[in-house]
Amino acid sequence: MDTIASLFSFITTPVSWVIVQFHRLYGAIFGPDTGWAWGLSIVSLVVLIRICLIPLFVKQIKSTRNMQALQPKMKAIQERYKSDKQRQSEEMMKLYKETGTNPLSSCLPILAQSPFFFALYHVLSGIASGKTIGVINQPLLESAQKAHIMGAPLAAKFTDSASKVESLGATLTDVRVVTAIMIVLMSASQFFTQRQLMTKNVDLSVKTPFMQQQKMLMYVFPVMFAVMGINFPVGVLVYWLTTNVWTMGQQMYVINQNPTPGSKAQASYLERLSKSIAAHSDVRGKRRRAVVQAIVAKGPDRNDNERKFITGLAKQGFAAQADGSVVKSEATAAEAEGSGPKRQQPKRQTKAQRQSGAVAQQGTADAEEPAKTSLDKGTSDEGSGAKQDAPQDAKSKPAAKPASGTARSKAQSGQRKGQQRPKHPSKK
Repeated sequence: MDTIASLFSFITTPVSWVIVQFHRLYGAIFGPDTGWAWGLSIVSLVVLIRICLIPLFVKQIKSTRNMQALQPKMKAIQERYKSDKQRQSEEMMKLYKETGTNPLSSCLPILAQSPFFFALYHVLSGIASGKTIGVINQPLLESAQKAHIMGAPLAAKFTDSASKVESLGATLTDVRVVTAIMIVLMSASQFFTQRQLMTKNVDLSVKTPFMQQQKMLMYVFPVMFAVMGINFPVGVLVYWLTTNVWTMGQQMYVINQNPTPGSKAQASYLERLSKSIAAHSDVRGKRRRAVVQAIVAKGPDRNDNERKFITGLAKQGFAAQADGSVVKSEATAAEAEGSGPKRQQPKRQTKAQRQSGAVAQQGTADAEEPAKTSLDKGTSDEGSGAKQDAPQDAKSKPAAKPASGTARSKAQSGQRKGQQRPKHPSKK
């Protein structure tokens, strides 16, 4: 640890100076030797650092989403060039360059926060060992050693011996109970942060190895924090618990206000946005207008959540515009609802119903055919006078075939249709 501390010694002085400035502020309120003054100084240090890291956090979100979108293409490259690792690496770098994605961007907040973490650890270790460090002089060192957070000294650890803890003015039981509670809270906050990212802010329409990696980290990170936490001083646990809570709250804000496309969080966000548009007949806020504008620009490439949002607006009588606004349109509502009557499918009939219907239809046809035949005959009789000049050979023509109904009645009476086959000599 001395080697690591020496590597981050350049930032030890600035970190100790910030802590001292916050200690002066809170010391005037709660007293300079209280745990409130020193504990709130560490919490304020975390808040200040995380505010400075917000631009990196935004970059991390963009990089993570780009990596999620590139997972199918990356997998295709790996399958295509699985026997040529060099070509595979070249194609990967080309893909990153074309899309402007940096795989290391997702780790930037943690990497940027690491120097402050080790500097604070070095400062608290110096307080525990009675050494002045940075701008913390001897009076401040004695004040920090007197500070207790819920009965545990600021520089005590879970693994410290009873004699060392007693030298800091506390009992081993108090130190271990406080550190155990803080380690559990630290691990639980880390687990909840990762879990809400996996369950709410992941595009479920695309199954990629990235999701499996995130799921694995959801369980690995809390275990890592629990194992490392027993070697952290109470002050460092305060620092790490505060930064985990900050990350959890920051993640909740991003999920609610800027969700990943295709995720459950986006469906909830667009539902709230649709209700707001229905209530105010307008898109309120530049950020919301930017969201609507991006959805309109996608066109046919919209995901299910975005298509449902556009359809919902149309049913309410609104049409989304390219600039992110909405206009009232009754034609859009009529088109979405469907102006014509819906076509009804015929009911399925049973076999008995179909047979009875066929018999009734055949009976109707049989009744109509004789009437039609007699009508035709009458018409021909009336027109016989006009046909007296016709050749007499026409009378020698064979008679017309009987109607189907007559033929059927004869067939039913046992008479055979057509020319009779001669009987066999043996049967005469």
